[in-house]
Parts: sequence; C-alpha cells; structure tokens
Amino acid sequence: MPRTCYSAVYALILSLHTATAAAQATLCSPPVAGEIRPSRDLYCIDLSATERGGGASGVVALEYIPGPFTVPVTVEGYYRYALRITLRDLPPPPKGTTYIAWAVTPAMDVVRRLGVVTNGVNRTREIALDRFLVLISAETSRSSSEPHGPVLLRGESPSNRMRPPDLYQLSLGAVMPPAESSGWHGVPMTPHIRMLPSEMALTPAAAPWLPRADGAVGDARSPQPRTLRDGDTLELVAGPVRRSIAGNDVLMYGFNGEQPGPLIVTTQGARITVRLANHLDQPTSIHWHGVRLDNRFDGVPGVTQPVVAPGDTFIYRVQFPDAGIYWYHPHQREDIQQDLGLYGNILVHPAGGDLYGPANREETLILDDLLIGDDGPVAYGSDTPTHALMGRFGNVMLLNGEPHWSARAHRGEVVRFYLTNASNTRTWNVSFEGGSAKTKLVGTDGGAFEREVWAPSVVIGPAERYVVHVRFDTPGRVALVNRVRVLDRLFGRFVPETDTLGVIDVDSERAHPDVATSFDLLAQNPSVEKDIARYARYFDRPPDRQLLLTMEAHGLPFLSERLMMLDSAWFAPVEWGAGMPGMNWSTTGKELRWVLRDPASGRENMDIGWHFHRGDVIKLRIANERAVLHGMQHPIHLHGQRFLVLAVNGKRNDNLDWKDTVLVPSGATVDLLVDVSNPGTWMLHCHIAEHLEAGMMTTITVD
Repeated sequence: MPRTCYSAVYALILSLHTATAAAQATLCSPPVAGEIRPSRDLYCIDLSATERGGGASGVVALEYIPGPFTVPVTVEGYYRYALRITLRDLPPPPKGTTYIAWAVTPAMDVVRRLGVVTNGVNRTREIALDRFLVLISAETSRSSSEPHGPVLLRGESPSNRMRPPDLYQLSLGAVMPPAESSGWHGVPMTPHIRMLPSEMALTPAAAPWLPRADGAVGDARSPQPRTLRDGDTLELVAGPVRRSIAGNDVLMYGFNGEQPGPLIVTTQGARITVRLANHLDQPTSIHWHGVRLDNRFDGVPGVTQPVVAPGDTFIYRVQFPDAGIYWYHPHQREDIQQDLGLYGNILVHPAGGDLYGPANREETLILDDLLIGDDGPVAYGSDTPTHALMGRFGNVMLLNGEPHWSARAHRGEVVRFYLTNASNTRTWNVSFEGGSAKTKLVGTDGGAFEREVWAPSVVIGPAERYVVHVRFDTPGRVALVNRVRVLDRLFGRFVPETDTLGVIDVDSERAHPDVATSFDLLAQNPSVEKDIARYARYFDRPPDRQLLLTMEAHGLPFLSERLMMLDSAWFAPVEWGAGMPGMNWSTTGKELRWVLRDPASGRENMDIGWHFHRGDVIKLRIANERAVLHGMQHPIHLHGQRFLVLAVNGKRNDNLDWKDTVLVPSGATVDLLVDVSNPGTWMLHCHIAEHLEAGMMTTITVD
C-alpha cells in the first residue's frame, strides 16, 4: 500500500478508537484510583527547565511502536521507542530561532535530531539508544544537525538513572564470606560482566540435585517427524539420554530416545491417542501447549490429572481444532524436566489451503540453552527451584538440542522456519545474518497474522512461537544469530552479547520452483481478518478483569537485598541475559514468591478463582509491576483458550493474530481479548519455569 494511503487509513483508525487515544494520552499522566497503569518512571521522562527555560516544563512519553512483538528492538538489541513530547509554557522563540528537540548520549558522541517542537503535543522520530538525554534548544537554523543554541529544557532517560553501587555497598561486596559446605559448585560467570566476590560466594538454600540413571543410557537421537492421521496412536517414552555438550558428557531427558522429542505432524481437526510411559526417576506429565483440547488431557497434575509416577503410564486423547505450531512439555518441575530437554514440537497443517503462503520447504527449530559449569551441568534444587529471581539462563545455546546446528539451502530457496522458545527464561532476539537472506514474519502461536511484515529480527519470549519465511538469495553462509544487550549492574552499563545458534550453507544450485514473486509481496490474510473482525466490537471497551504481576521476598542474604534495592531504582523492560548470575542462582523459591494478584479482590495466585461462561469474550489488562526488588518481564501463558494482544501501554497493536502466550515487559501493561470457548479448569501462569515453580500461577474455570 502506498505510504500516503497507509497514513490515511491509519488516521481513520485512530479517529475511530477514541478510547485508545485517551489511553495513549494518559501514559505519563497521574494515576487514576483503581486503574493499573504502565510504570511512569520507566516509560516517561520529565523535562526540567534551565535558566533560559524560565517556567517551561515538559514530559516525554516513550511509547510502544505497534508491531508483532510486545518489545520492539533493533537487530542489535537496542530498545526502539516512539517519542511523544508534550511541552508547556515555552516562551515565544526569539526572532530567527526555532525550538528543536534532540536525543543525545551522555558523552554527546551520538546526536539524534528529533525535529521542530512547540508548546503542546509533538510526535517525533523513533530512537534506539541505550542511555540518552532529551534536550530542547533554540536554534537559528531549522535544518541544524547538532545543537548549537541555548538549551531550555532537559531530561534523562530512565536507563541513564542506573548507577553503580556506592562505596559502602562495594566494600560489603568485596568481603568474601566463608564458603558453606553444601555440596554446591559455583555457577559460571557471564563474560565481560564482573561480580562482587561476596555475590560469587552465595549458595542456594536447598540440596543440589542432578539426574542419575541405573544402567546404560543411549546417546540422544535427533527428532524425527511422526505423521499422525485421525485415530492414530503414538507411544511416547520419557527417559534419560546422553549428550556431549561443551566437552561434557551430560545426562538429559528425551522422548523415545530423541531430544527434542518426536515432531508430531498432523492435520487440523484430527484426534490422536498418545500413551505416555514414564521411565524417568521422578514424576512427570505432558502438557499440550497452545492446543484447545479436552480439559481432562491438558496435562496439569493436581488440576486435570494425577501425576504420572516413575514406571506408570497415562493415556492422552488430543484433538487439534486449530492449525499452527504448538509444542509439548511436562507440567511437573518444569525448571528441571523441560530444561533437561523433555519437549517436542507439534505442527498442525490446515484442513484446506495454505496457512502462510508459498515456501519451498519448512523446518522446525526449537531454541534452548543449558547451564554448564567447570564440573559439568549446574545442579538443580531438589525441593525448590534455584534461579528463582531471573530464571535459569544457560551459557550453552542449543538449536534442536544441538550446540552446533547446521543445515543447507539452495540459492533462491524460501524456507519456512517454525521457531519455538523452549528455554526456561531466556528471551531471544534472533536474526538470519550473512549473504542476502531476507526474513518475512508470517505467523505466531495460533496461525497467521492479518498481514505479513518484514522482520529484521524476531523477539521471542519463553513458550512463544513465530513463523518466518527466509529467502536465501546468494551462495554462502548464513548464521542464525541472537543479539541482545545485557545489563551490567556493577558498572551501570549495557553489554552487547552475540551468540551464533546455527548456520545455513547456501549452495549455487537454483531452487525449484521459484517463489520469489510471492515472497516479495507482503500479503494480506482475508480469512484471518474476517475471523478477527467478529471480535472488533469488544476492542475499545474497558477491561473486564485486571491482573497485577508482582513479587514478595523474605529471608534474602543482606548483600543480595541491598544490591536489589539499588537495582530497583531503574530497570529495563527485558532481562536479556545473566547480568548477576551469583545472586540469581542462590535465590530459591524459599526466599521469593512470584505473584499474580487480582486488584479488585486482593486475592493472589491459586486463590483468585475467576469463573467465566463458555462463549464469553473477556478483555483482560495485565500490568507488570516494576517497583519490586527485581522487576522482570513475564511470558504469560493461558491454557486451553486463545487471545488477541490488543495493546501495549495503551497503544493499539495494528497487526493481530491468535496467541496463547504473551511477553509482558517490566513496568508495562498489555491488553488481551480472550476468546473463552473451551470449558474446564485451566492454568494461567508465567512461563519462566522458576517463576512458575515459585508460585506464579492461577486457574480460571469456564462453565
């Protein structure tokens, strides 16, 4: 669509949605009683006047940029913001001068001209910087590329308020307490990020646990596709497997000796039977993530089924009402079993037609990571999760269980990649780099987007799935890369982190057939638009329910509590990596309780007790509280239902698709429209495995 036409359509949409416009206007306004809101100190910058500014004032809203991801970032991992600058009481500019807004780094080595501004609301260009100042200056040239004139207003980004520990905290942190004899070995540190000695001496208040096997255990095999038709039966045996990872012989878990487990390929509407046999040394289950199946077979011990004890079996009957990419994994000590590789993909093809448009072939890729120390895998807590603060970040990246995944492609080939994030806590920012590979985003959890979009990188939180088409135009090597920027709290800085997850070698043979013409078009999906249009009348109504994401801490080591209090002075929307591995590792579910709270009733976690009727359409607003000892993003998953991500921080999402998992950034609000169509009692929880095990879960009941 031509830019002028798109702008006209966008303006019309904005004019029709007055409620959304009002929500945008309140992003940096004082809170209203009873309303849960985005964190003002994370998404707003107050501008203060210099002597030249007199009585002028202003505020800068760091607005969400609508798109397929709740956290917009660049390929390099910089946060992207649209700036909305509201100015008041600026004096009339002196003759021959113009007020211009700037974003500059603290060292003034990067200058971004935001544009001419006046009193009132000003929308400027987007920016992508780690730490920056916003300046309003009086310039004699409207086209000036750098500020030369006097500054009237100034303010600093929330990220610029991050400060290193003071001398008192550093002196405490420099003292190495005596090491406890607890059977634990220390966790590996993150490269380029230093820790205080006393942090590195902390150990979890739990007994360490690693899997053990009696007798010989075979090497893990690569996952094989199992094509299942309506009425077919699949045997899944959960048992130990061995892998060689980072020079270590690692005992892990798999299904049928495969790790990840078999790829289940089936067709929309099919019903299959799955017989789970538990050959592990601990109880387990299978949850069919994202599938709107019969509640009895959802796989949640204590809610929908009894736990499957070692040596026992359980029969699942699974129907697939929706096409899309799904996955299966345990819902029993996920922090252990899922992390050890007990998961697999489910690819459900549509009953008729093509869901995503032409591609030469397709590949399923499961992203994961594993934490390996000097002595091998880092142990888990036997009766409570370790890493309860940030979740268990691994230091070895895995793609389909492999630390060095590779594939081949032909020149001009369009490959459909189904990406699944099976890691315990890591949010990825992945891109295909090298040669002339080009990436188009076509789908997510439950099917296709309303329209296709180009995607330089894909932000994928735990348990989310995304579907991309990638065209490999020239021979050579293309790498699948994760690029993020990790917080170094000791020095108050951002550290770039790059991991190559795998490579695709592109040969000179031409792909056949040539689907370049369809790839170059960003297609609309009328069937998706028509389906979603049936729910449009609910978009702008007030939330029916609200949910607050927060935490409680008790009994933390003194140093951990002091440093976390410093950390809470500012926090990023996403924790991309292990910025403080020692404190994170040593914090268990005994010291931290992650909380879902209904602000209307005050009830928390499993006591919330929401009830709905089948056929209800519920608007749910989720707010992620930042003002806790350590705010974090939370990937919220709802079992057995589907939802639309309507808005982030009050800004409407302009390209919808059905999802079952949403990444809620720290300090942010996310509005969901839930299609309550499947009766039963269903889990709603954070999919950071350690947060789930530390209490962050509830149920909803659909009559």
